[in-house]
Amino acid sequence: MKPVAFSVLLAVLFLIDPFRAAAGEAARDFDLQGFIQRQLYAGNRSVIVPPGRYRVKPKGGSHLFFKDLNDVEVIADGVEMVCTETTRAMTFQECRNVHVKGITIDYDPLAFTEGRITALPPDKSWVEFEIIPGYPEDTLEQRIEIYDSATRELRRTDAGWVHEFQPQGAHRYRIAKHPGYHYRPEWDTEQVGDILVTTNQFPAKAGGHAVEASHCVGLKLEDVTLYTSPCFGFLEHACDGSTYLRCKIDRRAAADDPVRRGFPRMRSLTADAFHSVEARKGPAILDCTAKFQGDDCVNIHGSYHFVLAAGGRELRVAATGRMTIEPGDPVEFLPFDGPRPPDAVAVKIERDVPLGDAERAFFKKVNLLPDNKKRLVAGQARCFKVTLDREVTLPMGSAICSGNRSGNGFIVKGCDFGYNRSRGILIKASRGQVVGNKITHGWMAAVLVAPEYWWSEAASSSNVVVAGNDIDGCRRAAIEIIAPGGNGKPLPAGAHRNLSIVGNTIAASAWPNISVTSTAGLVIKDNRLTSPEPSGFTPPLAWRWDWNNAKPQAIVIEQCSGADVR
Repeated sequence: MKPVAFSVLLAVLFLIDPFRAAAGEAARDFDLQGFIQRQLYAGNRSVIVPPGRYRVKPKGGSHLFFKDLNDVEVIADGVEMVCTETTRAMTFQECRNVHVKGITIDYDPLAFTEGRITALPPDKSWVEFEIIPGYPEDTLEQRIEIYDSATRELRRTDAGWVHEFQPQGAHRYRIAKHPGYHYRPEWDTEQVGDILVTTNQFPAKAGGHAVEASHCVGLKLEDVTLYTSPCFGFLEHACDGSTYLRCKIDRRAAADDPVRRGFPRMRSLTADAFHSVEARKGPAILDCTAKFQGDDCVNIHGSYHFVLAAGGRELRVAATGRMTIEPGDPVEFLPFDGPRPPDAVAVKIERDVPLGDAERAFFKKVNLLPDNKKRLVAGQARCFKVTLDREVTLPMGSAICSGNRSGNGFIVKGCDFGYNRSRGILIKASRGQVVGNKITHGWMAAVLVAPEYWWSEAASSSNVVVAGNDIDGCRRAAIEIIAPGGNGKPLPAGAHRNLSIVGNTIAASAWPNISVTSTAGLVIKDNRLTSPEPSGFTPPLAWRWDWNNAKPQAIVIEQCSGADVR
């Protein structure tokens, strides 16, 4: 067994404040990290943690740290870890076959704060809000959502706010929408009395995700509950075959909240629930819950590198991060425009000279994430010569990725997702399944299969099944399969290959219920779709088809070939 590397975990006293509830067990001192460490040093590969609420302090950016562990399980049924700073709760590095079960994670102070809207101008170009008792007021940062205080669901989608909170005194603040904003009554639906939720970073500028794993094999997290997080809930990077079984992300109920607050929690996490990056084998997300978080429920993807030139078997590419393609890897292509070439194999990877003036000028005009665009335009991205096993023709600005590091072989099954401002299940991987999930009241696609050039997130998908899902109240196309090229336009058929949409139920959702582009070998059959009656839509749609001036369709298919629709 390798030496066990741990951060030191310090427990601190549970302080009583005017808003802390008398009910429930107070968090108490317990050296949780030390307890686990002693058990492992004694040779125990199965560690059972005594139940209790433990208030802990991080060291080295993590409250609980696991590194270089093999064939170990930690059973923490009935254990709640209260994190005292908005940084990582648990970190796993280079572990193999580690199993953690049962732990509940919360933060105090919370990673978000809530206020009640007290004033709005007629054009709703700004809002004033007052922090609700029981919520933190340390460092407010812009990631705003607005909830209807009666339904306790999102009132509206993103508004585009400036980043400056202007103090108004007496726990009140004002924040404005960006210059150039124009009032639209169908979008700007916030009202006085609504609940505004925004990010609270404590200490200032601290970051981190609740559970973060890197370069792990066979990691299994079972019955782990997250009530909040500074950013993502479960983030994995370059892992292989992770399993998330009955893990739960949800906002904590007021009756169970150890802090008495003036209004119940509206948000769970600040961003994505389950986020997998560059997995060799994609995660199995089974019977999990993700609700009321600030972004996607699931995102599984790899990383793109950008083509500067293509000549014969050699590609000149720029990497805004680390180069993820290795010799022997299959290489997949996302054209800037035109058809997707068949996959190739990387034979050799070599460093190349920095970006030239013409290359930087090209990317100055391309629509990319600002940080990635800045690296390219400033010439800071690293350049490589990638030699393939065959000739490939690609226009400048196309993207390539490793076919071994995009999360292929994933499964998302039996999960309960929804009530979030973004996508339900976002897939950019192949040879996977999205089956038997429930997705409720999402503001974007319930299931989206798409590469995302703007985010540099790979790849296109092949041999994916979307089947038996129950989707209710989706405000966009409930199941959407698209493949925009680098120029933002749909690619021809064949960008995605062999996709099946079978036996799904889509109720009370916007038309089209199913929208597909850029696919060769498409099967759509036995789906039960929303009736074309807008009065049946619940909740009301922010994006509603113009029923008076258009002919809506339940299924829209464009730029596809070999489609079997029944």
